[in-house]
Formats: sequence, C-alpha cells, structure tokens
Amino acid sequence: MNNTNLNQTGQTYERPWGWYKTLELQDQYQVKLIHVIPGGRLSLQSHVHRAEHWVIAKGIATVTVDDRKQDYQPNQVVFIPKQARHRLENLSNAPVELIEVQMGDYLGEDDITRYDDVYGRV
Repeated sequence: MNNTNLNQTGQTYERPWGWYKTLELQDQYQVKLIHVIPGGRLSLQSHVHRAEHWVIAKGIATVTVDDRKQDYQPNQVVFIPKQARHRLENLSNAPVELIEVQMGDYLGEDDITRYDDVYGRV
C-alpha cells in the first residue's frame, strides 16, 4: 500500500492539544514524539491500517482503549491494536510526552476515524 499523506521526518506539527514530531519513517513503521499540554485531549479515534505502541516518557497520561480508561506513568507502555477506539488525555498540570511507534501497511495521517473531538475536527 502506498504511504501517501505522510509527515516529514524532524518537522514539528502543531495541534490544538500540543505538538508531535516524526523521528523516523520507514516502509512499515513510523516513530513519533508526542507532546500534550496540560488539559490537552486527543480525539477518540481508531485506525484501520496500523497498530500503535505508546511509551510514556514524561508526565501522567490518561489513556482510553476501547472500554478501559487508565493512568500511565513514565516507563509504562500501552498497546493500541488496529481498529481499537483510543484516546490520550493530559488531566494534569504538567506536560505529557510519549514515544509512539506505529506499525502497519499504511501510516498516513488520513487513516483516522474520529468518534469524539473537543476541538471540532472531523
């Protein structure tokens, strides 16, 4: 599958919840650094073509995967299977940072189905 609509390695992409930077991009995987500001909340979303592994590096991340919501500390890991509904929230007063490793046959930013988004994105 052709990975069109991909990020440039090393460039920072601003979002209403913070920012992310693609650290590495290869044919079947992508590695990102994600920074979530206090009160930031990513959309409740799923992906058809990729699974994700999140390693919490800084702060306390509140993570929803399907029907389970849990707080994660630095050095803890979250696995997001393909098609699982998931969300990352920063309910604390300090930034959250994580390393995200995406694995799949298509890694484009358009492989997102949003179910809920506080910023009004579709």
